[in-house]
Amino acid sequence: MKFILNVLWLILSGFWMALGYALAGIICCVLIITIPFGIASFRMAGYALWPFGRTTVERRDAGAGSVIGNIIWIVFAGWWLALGHIATGIALCVTIIGIPFGIANFKMIPLSLLPLGREIVPTDRPFATR
Repeated sequence: MKFILNVLWLILSGFWMALGYALAGIICCVLIITIPFGIASFRMAGYALWPFGRTTVERRDAGAGSVIGNIIWIVFAGWWLALGHIATGIALCVTIIGIPFGIANFKMIPLSLLPLGREIVPTDRPFATR
């Protein structure tokens, strides 16, 4: 079932959202100081491409650096990725079949705004972090 949901997600919105995250990652990797943001963006692109069967959990070792990084991320890239999730979620909720995928897009908005200090894990072991 996860495979079918992921394929439908990929067709309906996952590919386009993953392209947005990849573009943000490429832009962030241009400057040396923003490479951690680029790495986080590429990680989220993989999650946006194939989200069903995976979830995000807070990292135990995340500290003040991730809080400051998240603030910088919101200002430069997070807000327009969140807008992409909002627009895609609204477009998907127009159809009955797309409502679950629209809700999934809305659930990804907090992650698009605050990606640092989070880890993507399989749903069968969400508490098995480092």
